[in-house]
Amino acid sequence: QVQLVESGGGLVESGGSRRLSCLATISIFRLDYMGWYRQAPGKERELVAHSTSGGTTHYADSVKGRFTISRDNAKNTVSLQMNSLKPEDTAVYYCNGVLFDMVYWGKGTLVTVSS
Repeated sequence: QVQLVESGGGLVESGGSRRLSCLATISIFRLDYMGWYRQAPGKERELVAHSTSGGTTHYADSVKGRFTISRDNAKNTVSLQMNSLKPEDTAVYYCNGVLFDMVYWGKGTLVTVSS
């Protein structure tokens, strides 16, 4: 059973930065895909960024140039560096991992960006 635990959420002012981390209970070398998703109030969950085991990254258009996803294999952690935050980035951010055909989710961490 893979567990993913997010941390780093909180309140940040518009234009500020925040770094989210997701700790996995297995070596992230084994995870073909790790990503960050978010769900704003009243909206569907959406992909923010993902990273494959081969090193490929992908970002939603709304965060390109502001957010960076990175893996630290030694710490079994995937992080999301968020810069130039906007009020519309306010959401619960979820870590996601895929191992073979199984999809795992963390419980989420809330990021609130004040205007």
